[in-house]
Amino acid sequence: MADRVTVIGWDGSPLTAAARSALGAATLVAGAAHHLALPEVPPTAERIRLGSVALAARRITGHRGTAVVLADGDPGFFGVVRTLRAPEFGLEVEVVPGVSSVAAAFARAGMPWDDAQVVVAHRRTLRRAVNVCRAHTKVAVLTSPGAGPAELGLLMEGVHRTFVICEELGTDREQVTVVTSDKAADHTWRDPNLVIVIGGTAATTESGGWIAGRDPAAAPRGWTLPAESYGGLMGEGELEPLRAAQLARLGPRVGDLVWDIGCGSGAFATEAARAGAAVIAVDRDLRACERTEANARAFGLQVQIVPGTAPHVLENLPEPDVVRVGGGGVAVVSAVADRRPQRIVAHAATRDEAELVGRDLTEHGYRVECALLQSVELDTRAWTETERSVAFLLSGVLPDRTVRPGSPSP
Repeated sequence: MADRVTVIGWDGSPLTAAARSALGAATLVAGAAHHLALPEVPPTAERIRLGSVALAARRITGHRGTAVVLADGDPGFFGVVRTLRAPEFGLEVEVVPGVSSVAAAFARAGMPWDDAQVVVAHRRTLRRAVNVCRAHTKVAVLTSPGAGPAELGLLMEGVHRTFVICEELGTDREQVTVVTSDKAADHTWRDPNLVIVIGGTAATTESGGWIAGRDPAAAPRGWTLPAESYGGLMGEGELEPLRAAQLARLGPRVGDLVWDIGCGSGAFATEAARAGAAVIAVDRDLRACERTEANARAFGLQVQIVPGTAPHVLENLPEPDVVRVGGGGVAVVSAVADRRPQRIVAHAATRDEAELVGRDLTEHGYRVECALLQSVELDTRAWTETERSVAFLLSGVLPDRTVRPGSPSP
């Protein structure tokens, strides 16, 4: 094992005294081509072109001497430090950090970033990164080949955002370009790059927050809110107890795309967006679409509204992770199941209708549960009944896409 391993973050600025000292004593240096070309790299040191960090870590483990790993930005922020410290290598590292590419990008844009979400986009995580961009007003995307600005722009169809694209930060070829998301696919972008995605309606918050990202105190408490919070206009399938049960079964989260079909007042769509998910709300009633948009905007949330009649309007929508079917019956449930979301919830007014929906979900390979929900609202001044509702709640889960604790997301 190497006697000493130092990881140096380089942001294009002159190396610090600590970094120069570590490099001067190095007998092995690992880094990208532009790192290995630095004049401070000893000519006698063994050099490793850094492609696979795991492969380099194995080489370092077997090296007797002093090793240095050079990386762009802050190597402890979505960087090589995590891999080098993995148990299978047993490496203890010293870190000389540089300015992270995220901090550098926001500095070039002249914007604060304590309220930003930060995501990494690879080919396998691109869709989830796009969903975060749909759901939030300020996102920094650390891109990779095949999951860059053009791919982000293509998948953002129907949602307007502004892209600040920072190419080759910290080098002589650095370039910062501002384009709208629909134009990003018209260009070829150089790697490495980082994209700041901004736009949408932001919630009103006091300056100087206390937590990075979205401030939870900006939203009212409760998974679900009473009808008065959404203008008081709600259908039978939108009552608070049913909404709470639907949310509990779907479990929308950051990185998910939720379809809300038959969105009505927009209560469910708004609450799914409050959980951090991207939401597409569908309804054939233009007044319902307007109410949904107004309610989401009142909470400073991003919900994409798609007017139209299901199931036909669903054909060109991006792939969902979880879906609430608020209307349309078996035909809509069947069309949704064809798209293979991880979870689906629906409700029915009668047992016969519930059985039809349940059978269809089962035929599509879903594990189905059904519960009869009865809600009785009481006036606590006189403890008299004021409202009663009954509904069959159906939920379907694809067994092969169930996420177990500790396993990667689908």
